[in-house]
Amino acid sequence: MTASRPLAPISDVASALGVSRSNLVLYGDDKAKVRLAARGHARDSGRAPGRLVLVTALTPTTAGEGKTTTSIGLAQGMAKIGQQVCLALREPSLGPTFGMKGGATGGGLASVVPLVDINLHFTGDFHAISTANNHLAAMLDNHLQHGNKLGIDPRRILWRRVVDLNDRALRNTLIGLGGPLQGVPRETGFDITPASEIMAALCLSEDVEDLRRRLGRILVALTHDRQPVTVDDLKVVGSLMVLLKDAVNPNLVQTLEGVPAFIHGGPFGNIAHGCNSVIATKMAMAHADWTVTEAGFGFDLGGEKFMDIKCVGAGLSPAAVVLVATIRALKRHGGVGKKGYTQPNPAAVEAGLANLRKHAENIQQFGKKPIIALNRFAGDPDDEVDIVRRAAAEMGLAFAVCDGFARGGDGATELAEQVVANAEAEATPIRPVYDWSEPIPTKMEKLARNIYGASGVAWTSAAEKDLKLIRRLGYEGLPLCVAKTQMSFSDDPKAVGRPEGFETTVRGLLISAGAGFVVPLTGDIMRMPGLPKVPQAEHMDLVDGEVVGMA
Repeated sequence: MTASRPLAPISDVASALGVSRSNLVLYGDDKAKVRLAARGHARDSGRAPGRLVLVTALTPTTAGEGKTTTSIGLAQGMAKIGQQVCLALREPSLGPTFGMKGGATGGGLASVVPLVDINLHFTGDFHAISTANNHLAAMLDNHLQHGNKLGIDPRRILWRRVVDLNDRALRNTLIGLGGPLQGVPRETGFDITPASEIMAALCLSEDVEDLRRRLGRILVALTHDRQPVTVDDLKVVGSLMVLLKDAVNPNLVQTLEGVPAFIHGGPFGNIAHGCNSVIATKMAMAHADWTVTEAGFGFDLGGEKFMDIKCVGAGLSPAAVVLVATIRALKRHGGVGKKGYTQPNPAAVEAGLANLRKHAENIQQFGKKPIIALNRFAGDPDDEVDIVRRAAAEMGLAFAVCDGFARGGDGATELAEQVVANAEAEATPIRPVYDWSEPIPTKMEKLARNIYGASGVAWTSAAEKDLKLIRRLGYEGLPLCVAKTQMSFSDDPKAVGRPEGFETTVRGLLISAGAGFVVPLTGDIMRMPGLPKVPQAEHMDLVDGEVVGMA
């Protein structure tokens, strides 16, 4: 697909947004980092923050439902109807880019550019976060090697290394082998970079000093008498800040139609909180009347965490929420296998509406009425589209078809008009599902029953031991960032639709004191994905200097 108009130099995009050249660090002509001072300059000018629009989705299929494409299309559609708008999106991870999904920069005429750069190394943020994470691990192991003054118990080291690839062989490893000069032998492993607590800390920080505080309180290990050891204790905060000095600044690019887009941070919605950075979101809101952002996977994952973690912690509240659906996902939740996604089947669409209704109900628990956006694929039958339209009307919700992939902003003006018409003029505060101060079992029970539709929560003995430790260390007042399969409301990825009568099983709890949440691990969720049988990487190549096979 080609741009519907010539792309402007990124300095011109920034200028139109109200960001001066002095606050840009250019990475060529098509991308830039924006210094944090730009937000303060907008505030000092007396400009009130714009309104925030969250784009979320129903429970996805393995291929994803085009939430990023819809977000970009919506922003372009809003620009088409005369609204000043900016995007605030997450950065893609190389893991799924080379794994199952391919690129994550939208699709067709609803894309952000430069597509290849954003999907690959971009401005180096992921590399900086990976390096900072692994530098901390190396400093911890060096502390053990040189006398272990803090009395760290090597069996109770909590910090793992990361790499931004899907590599199941690294989930569990042994290090320090080879003799006394090679380190202290111990078990550890790797997570994928989006699951790093440093990623979460950066994404939830308000500014540089907030990031410094969050890094300092990261819990890395326990001593032999089970006392906490933090990054502050290891005296590593300063060097971590050095490694992250550029990564903390949000990245500015544009869509194919010239809409500005801040792309910053990239945690997954199933194993992390799934939202772009607070810094980028507030930077966009400081410079535009409307900011369109997204949250990972279905509303039960990234959307709930956006509300209960990001909004509560950062004082945000969306003026509108868009709930993305696709005909193929509805067929999947109506019991159809992947081979039947493109076959006409109105009955399956009807059956799959139970999943959509549950997500809509969940959004309304937070005090927001969603706008149903049907992300239309080529070949979607009109009668099946009408089924979704009628369902939205029965729920008393606004509805629009979005065809941004094929038509760009022109294909999303219906959705843009619905967003503008249904947005709150002054966003009312959200109603969180739980209060952070509540006991962890109470918070987990509320999430499981109210958001997932579970009958209750089962705790393994290992999870109960983790809970006792959390209480003893004083971390129970943190919100929950549940790690759960994205393929189902339950913790069983095969339970499609709107499952009932199931329990959510918590098999462990992780403390992310720096990020500011506790991670309940449910079902068989892994924080290091594996590659599929035929990875997307097999289809990629460099031909005459151009990358092919990424999408």
